Amino acid sequence: MPLSAAASLYRRSLKLALDWAVHRQVWRGQAVYIRSLFDANKDVRDPRQQKVLLQETEKLLETWKHPDPYRAPTAPGGSKWERNLPAPQLPRKFIRFVLDNRLLHVVRHVVLTPISRCPACGPLIVVYEVL
Repeated sequence: MPLSAAASLYRRSLKLALDWAVHRQVWRGQAVYIRSLFDANKDVRDPRQQKVLLQETEKLLETWKHPDPYRAPTAPGGSKWERNLPAPQLPRKFIRFVLDNRLLHVVRHVVLTPISRCPACGPLIVVYEVL
């Protein structure tokens, strides 16, 4: 088997097994079994037979593909990806705060945007200068 193709299929097989196994100790037994399957065919030198083995493995991987594969939470597509992004950085001179309708800094031309409401202190409004 071509080494890079076999290594790629082996890695994909392990990741696919990890999608289906909930616990790592269950997955470890499956990983040992997958390794034994690849080791059984490591001495195949005929290119035609190698191609057939690669195609069969590809077909098995497609058959057993998980409908909802595991993704690390912080990876793209994970449950934590782009959650709680930091607020966009604006120059400090363009941001003013208004609390209880009292300006903390007086500005000439402003746009008021309410961003939250506190029952005790009223609306908190961020004021941006209009350029």
